[in-house]
Amino acid sequence: MMRKRYYQKAAFLGILLIMLYAFQKYTSLEHKNFPGVKFISKGTLPLHLSEFDPNDLDAEQWQQYGFSEKQAIGILNYKNLLGGKFTSKEQFKKCYSVSSVKFASLEPYILLPETNKDAGSSNFKKKSITISKKFNPDHFSAVDWTALGFSENQTEAILKYKKYLGGSFISKERFKQCFIISPENYQKLAPYLLLPEKTPENLKGYAKNYAAVEMKHQSFDPNILDINGWAALGFSQNQARVIVSYRDRNLKGSFKTLEDIQKCFVISDEKFEEIKPYIILNASVIARNTDGKKPEIKQEKTDFSKIDLNSITFKQLLEFGLDERSAGSMIGFRKKLGGFVNKQQILETYNIDKDLVQKLISTCPLNSSNVAKYTLIDAPEEWLKNHPYFKYSADKIIFYRTSNPDDKKIWKLIKVKPEYEARMKLYLK
Repeated sequence: MMRKRYYQKAAFLGILLIMLYAFQKYTSLEHKNFPGVKFISKGTLPLHLSEFDPNDLDAEQWQQYGFSEKQAIGILNYKNLLGGKFTSKEQFKKCYSVSSVKFASLEPYILLPETNKDAGSSNFKKKSITISKKFNPDHFSAVDWTALGFSENQTEAILKYKKYLGGSFISKERFKQCFIISPENYQKLAPYLLLPEKTPENLKGYAKNYAAVEMKHQSFDPNILDINGWAALGFSQNQARVIVSYRDRNLKGSFKTLEDIQKCFVISDEKFEEIKPYIILNASVIARNTDGKKPEIKQEKTDFSKIDLNSITFKQLLEFGLDERSAGSMIGFRKKLGGFVNKQQILETYNIDKDLVQKLISTCPLNSSNVAKYTLIDAPEEWLKNHPYFKYSADKIIFYRTSNPDDKKIWKLIKVKPEYEARMKLYLK
């Protein structure tokens, strides 16, 4: 009996060893047959992007462009919802699975017309970059980049990249790293860029000097500034000389209006908007002393009971008693909203003296008749994405309204908190 059990155990162990040996052989064979397997991390774009038609990609190919499996399926579902085909970049951008950042990185390579208006023509041409003279990209505004051939979305990305670098592209090397500028476009632009080839080694010192130029502005009279004064506002020495020469020769010694300053070709629209709140320009009230002292500026008092809170200026807010930080915050918030609808919104502004602002809104009237209002169906995409009250729900609204053209249904689908909904409805018809 004992001998029988012994043989049974030996047989069992033998079978087990044979199975383990077979398993080892099988797994080693697998490794030999698949030596080239590589794992690709999701969320990253291919190292070398090339032009493609989004109508040709399947779910697996979309994942190679950095989308998750769920996002890839969402893109295909959206395409089916449109009838099985994207007809323009504008239409593709509306897809809920495609973020604005992702779209900006892919846009230069998408083989589709820019807008739906162009979609009817099969002979659309990809907009090419055209440049005929050398330029400093630091001085280019959105209008200038668009004139070169970049789309609005690409232009926005370029300006954001410049801001990220501290307000200057610094070198051709850094400019080339802007993800929105394809290698092909960089090759076209490089010979015309007025930038150093390489990034300075003392970049921190360079940035520090640049920051010093981008100093906090103080109120100034453009008619008494010399070259160094204009340079202190952030202009180069050459630009400063042109401004002074323009004032003294072309305008016979003085800027009479803000438009005179804006017309000077070396002052970009972006720079003009930056310095505009600090310009004191009222020649009729300047008493020019003959004893060599600085001119005194007589300021007329403002009747704030007649000043609309949607048109009150930075200078008037300073006159009322607000400091520059509070005044700038209030005007910046008003600009983002497109205008105040009720006075309590002003108290939501960050970095303000609430006691003084409470006094201000008690004194000044508010006219909201010119504030733009839309429905969720017809609200422009850019407006939705930039408005402080709508931007966090913008992508959902854009996605759901394609198949649910009804405001009530959209409200149910986006599921925002009641207090957020109440604020959003201030800007809806």
